Order: sequence, then C-alpha cells, then structure tokens
Amino acid sequence: MTDQAVDTDGAARGAAAPPTSAAAGADGGRFVGRHRELKELRADIDRAGLDTLSGRKAPRARVLLIAGRPGSGRTALAEELARQLADAYPDGILRARLSDPDGTPVPTERTARELLDALAVPAPAGAGEDDLTATLRAALADRRALLLLDDVADIAAPPAAPPVATDADGADAADEADDTDAVLAAGAAAQVDPLLPDTPDCLVVAVSGGPLTGIPDVRPCTLGGLDTKAALDLLTRSAGSVRITVDPRSAESLVEACGGHPAALVIAGGWLAARPKAAVADLTKQVRELPEDGAADSGLARVFRQAYAGLPGPAARILRLLCLAPAGYVDPHTASALAGCSVSAARATLDDFVALGLLRAVDSPLPQYDVPGCLVPLLRELTEAQDRPGEVQLARARMLERTVRLLQSCRAVTEPGDSAARKKLAGLPRALRFPNPRAAAEWLRIRRPALLAAARLAVADGELDTLARRLMSALTRALAAHWGTEAAAPDLYGIHQLVLDVAERRDLPREQAAALLNLADLDARTGRTHEALARYRAALDCARAAGDPYATGRAMESVGGAYQELGDYPRAADWYGRALAEHQARDERAEAARLHGRIATAHTYAGRYGEALRNWSSAVAGHRKTGDLPARARALGELARVQEYAGRPEDCLRTCQEAVDLARQAADTRLLAALQLRLADTLDRLGDPAAARLHRAAAERMLGSELSGGSAEVAGPASMDGAPASASAYEIRSASGRD
Repeated sequence: MTDQAVDTDGAARGAAAPPTSAAAGADGGRFVGRHRELKELRADIDRAGLDTLSGRKAPRARVLLIAGRPGSGRTALAEELARQLADAYPDGILRARLSDPDGTPVPTERTARELLDALAVPAPAGAGEDDLTATLRAALADRRALLLLDDVADIAAPPAAPPVATDADGADAADEADDTDAVLAAGAAAQVDPLLPDTPDCLVVAVSGGPLTGIPDVRPCTLGGLDTKAALDLLTRSAGSVRITVDPRSAESLVEACGGHPAALVIAGGWLAARPKAAVADLTKQVRELPEDGAADSGLARVFRQAYAGLPGPAARILRLLCLAPAGYVDPHTASALAGCSVSAARATLDDFVALGLLRAVDSPLPQYDVPGCLVPLLRELTEAQDRPGEVQLARARMLERTVRLLQSCRAVTEPGDSAARKKLAGLPRALRFPNPRAAAEWLRIRRPALLAAARLAVADGELDTLARRLMSALTRALAAHWGTEAAAPDLYGIHQLVLDVAERRDLPREQAAALLNLADLDARTGRTHEALARYRAALDCARAAGDPYATGRAMESVGGAYQELGDYPRAADWYGRALAEHQARDERAEAARLHGRIATAHTYAGRYGEALRNWSSAVAGHRKTGDLPARARALGELARVQEYAGRPEDCLRTCQEAVDLARQAADTRLLAALQLRLADTLDRLGDPAAARLHRAAAERMLGSELSGGSAEVAGPASMDGAPASASAYEIRSASGRD
C-alpha cells in the first residue's frame, strides 16, 4: 500500500481534517492543560463590550485573540475552545490559515475564497478582495458560525528611519521598538478585519504572535509555557509514566530546560520513547549542555537539536528538506522526491518523525503530514548550513517533476482505455499509477492546497521556470478533467495568472497571449467585460509579436465579442471582420462561415438588417461548401429570423422550410423541432393557424413536453461573453417573441 499513489479505500471517506496538535499542547487529540485560559476565554464571550455598555447593539462579531509563539499550544487551545463551543454555533466552525509555513501572509482574497468554499457559497473566478469579503460577510449575516483564523501573520514593518541620538536611558530606542510593534499589530489586524462577520451571532477566534491593534474590543489571551503539572502530563503521555514517576526532579528539571514549551516537551517525550533505556536525567543533562543560540524559543531549539543529532544520516536529510514542502503539507511522494529515496522508505521515515514529535499526522484518507510551523525556521537553518544550494535546487526539481508525473497520471486515468495516454500510463511505475478515476479525483481533492502552493512556489523561485510551466499545464489539465472548467475556474484563474508571470519574466509572447486570452475569457464569463476587453487587446499585441496567426485571430474575435457584450455593435462587427480576414487568408472555410454568422448577429442587434442578411447568406454559402448540414440549417434559421425582422414574411417562410428540410436530412431532432416551431410562428403571423398547429404538434411530438410550454428560437452564436464560438455554437432556447 505504501507504494501506491492513493489508498483506494479512502475515496469513500471524508475530506482531510485539521492536523492533530500533538506539538502544540495536545497529544493524540487529547488536550493538555490551559484550564485557566479556557475559562477566561469562555467568560470573555459573554462579557459586555464597549457597544453594550454604551447601549448599542454590537455591530460585528466578537473577536477572541490567542497570542503566543508558534509551538506554544496556541492552535491547540483555539481548537479545544472551538470544540467546546461547537454546539453553540450550529452553522459550523470555519477554519483558515492566514500565513504560509514560512511566515508569508496569505492574500485576503484567497482566505475569503476558502471560507466561501467551506460555506458552499459560489464566488466568481478572479473576483477581487473587496467583492469576496463582501460576499463572505453577506453569507455569514444570517448564520451562527465560529471562525478560527490561525497563524495571523506578523506582517513586516517598513524600513526603519535613520538612527537618532538617544539618552542614556535608551528611551528613544524603546519608543522605536514600540512603534515597530504597533506597525506589526496593525498589519496583523489588516488581515483579520476584512473577514469579520457583520453580526454578533458569529464568533471569531484569532491565533497570532502578537496583538491586533485596530480591531476594537479584542479579548486577548497571551500564552507562555505550560505550568509544571500540565507539562509533566504532556511529557508522560509521550514518554510513559515510569521514568517520570521514579525521577520526578529530573522530569521537572527537563520541563524547566524546555521552558514549558509544548512543542519542545513533545519532542523530548518522543526522544525518550524511542530510547526506553535512557533516563530522564540523561536527556536533561544533554539539553542543558547544548549552547544557547540566542533564539527566543531556546528551549525548543535545544531539544530539537538534540533530537536531530540522534537521527541517522538519511533520515536527518529527509527532515531538513521538509522545509521545502509546499504549504507545509508533505506526503510520502513529496518526501521521496525531495530525498531521492523510495516511497515506502519515505513513508516509514515520516511515521518515525510523527513518533518523535517532529511531524503531525493529518487525519486524511491518504497518508499526509503537517510540518509544524515552529520547526520550519530551524529546518531551514539546517538546510542552509548543511546542504549546498545546488543540492537544494535539485531536490526542488525532483519534487516538481514527481508532482508533474502524478498530475499527468491523474488526468490520464480519465481517458478511454484504448487511448495513448492510458497506454503510456500502464508503463509508469506502480507508485505513480492510480487504480481508477475515483481514486485519482480523491487524491486531487486532498492534495489540491499543496498542488496550488507548489505552483506558486515554483513560479516564485524563478530558477525552475521550465518545470513550473510543465507543472501548471499538468495541473490545469487534471483539474479540468476531473472537475470541469466551470467548477475549477477559480483555481484556473490563479494558475493562468502564474503562467502570465512566467511568460512576462521570460519574454514569451506566445504564452503571454495564451494566458491573457484564458484570463480574459474567465473575466468575460463573470461579467467583467471591460477588464476582459483590455486583456483581449493585450493578448492581440502579444500574439502579433509572436507571429501566431491562430492567437491573433482568436484575440480579434474575442475583442469583437467583448464589444458586442458592451452593446457597441459597429465595433463588434468591425473586429469580427478583421478576424474573418485572418481566416480567409488561410483558406479556413468553416471558420470563415462561422465569422460571417457572428458579423450578421452584430448587425442584427444594431438593426442593420441588410448587412445581416448579406452575412447570413455568406454563412449559408460557406457551410454549403464545407458540407456541414446542421450548421447550414442553423444559419438558414437565423437568416429566416432576420428576414422576419426586415418585414419579409414570405421570404422567411421559404427559408424556414429550406432549413427544416436540411435539419431533417441531418437527422438532428432537436434542431428540427426548433425550426418547426420557428416555422409555426411564421405561419401564425401569415394568417395560417391550421398549418402552424400541425408544425407545432410535430415539434412537440419530437421533444415531448420539454418545449410544450412555449415556442422556441434558434439562438445566435453562444459567444456573447467574448469567447469564440464554434461553428455549432448555437443553442435552442425558449422564447415568447423576438430577441
């Protein structure tokens, strides 16, 4: 099982839950200590705030702040509080991490989208921060939910002003430090404030390293080390009770050496559990003999160095390289690729790290682990000191290459069994194969945050752009294959932005054009037509610079579609005409016929029926030359509609009859039914209701009750969003009259 990419039994189980907080004050999910803090936090929920005291109803959710250094048990305390309050918030607990493991703040729009996804509230792809946070607040307005905002980032302060002369007491230096703290606190508050619900029925629990200056009435709870009793309890659960009981003074001395730091105690307990014959006094002595490094969490740093020193060389290398894991989540494949070892060996090593308190196992259908944020700086220091930059970059490249191959396998398993992709899949190692599409989709769902983070990190690296481009291409194809482009649109929007970043950095105009076209299409579908138009024009410039005729024609047509959506029909027709000239120059008859239809549609909307009739006639002639009967019938149906608008009912009747005959020859039942209804409407207007009833009855027999409630029209090209339509991009829709 360790050599398989996916646990095939896991597909039926739920989504991955937050990692257990063994290194943060809980062991195996059992919370340890912090009883006073829990009591105070619960009391703060019902305590009167400033608005209540002034006689006003609180306008926003109450914010409880749990402040402490990473590894101090702050997340474990927040999770325990949320668990105890779960019944009071029936609409659920929403979780979001506001900083990456390296401390980089997560953009607010990404956090808001994650929370909206948890609420199953759709949000358009590419929506900005203001729109997403407004949608989030609206979604929470009538809910009673608890938001747990973990790892609120300590956003860096701006560069300090030049030093000034200070008094002997250092007052100016102290003032400068206070100013820096204020800037950091304000930056942290800026992350939280846009996410606060506008209702007192919700509760927000924020976890941060410091205060949240700028958010009124915040209830802070600052964490230090665990008290001795709780610390000994945590140590006992990891190391066993015998050695703690027989040598309580050494155990207390070890707690003191660890500074009561929960993460340090868990690692110390793991070290003792792995060495049943070692005495607590031995570990205490070794930890105390390690030199101070000046770190704020010196106890954690010293215990970690002691645990690291006892690892075999290969395991120590794997542990160091885990600081490269995207989003702090690692699975056996990631560790295998980073270290260049087998998947089974990586899985066994990761499980050993969990036993040692160096990793947290994620409750997931697949083997997945969380790298504690408090250890990431220590791991990075070790990597910088012991691994050459070239080796680190090679490890990154191996990880990205493995991810690309897994994504290719994930997509290939959705192909037909006799396809080239499936045949190629059969030749891959077993560790890279998925047994079925369901298992592949489950893997993609669970690993999605790490996969998206891998793409962002690969682009930010700047030295692995070729692999980054391959990764984004494979990720795009896998998401589209399993979820469809509509469902995956928010993720695809971000990926296309990353592609554009790389293309601009590497001066790749062809890829710039493709990324801009994809982004503009998504903008157009979500109603941001002006933004789409600007991107289509930029794509046209890039396509011309690249000498890409396909992208040039595509961009011209899309510019026309955007103008059509904006109601500027003359410009739409002009740009469609430019695209038509491109296709005609390459003798692309089917595309030229389709463009004649788009030009005709724009003229129809503008009321220029003569131009519309000429272009629909050209479209009919073009489809006749290509032998496309359904497209020719649709074009005739549109020609008939324009003839009706132009006051030529007899011509409309003849054209409709011709279109019906062609649809019958093409054996296109739905199109035939729509044209029969069009013909019935025309006969009604010509004063022949009996014949109209016959045609309408025939259409209803073909389609059953689907269209029995009204007439139907053959709509124009379904590309009003600016994206190019295919020759068959017409749809049948219900209508009560003319468009």
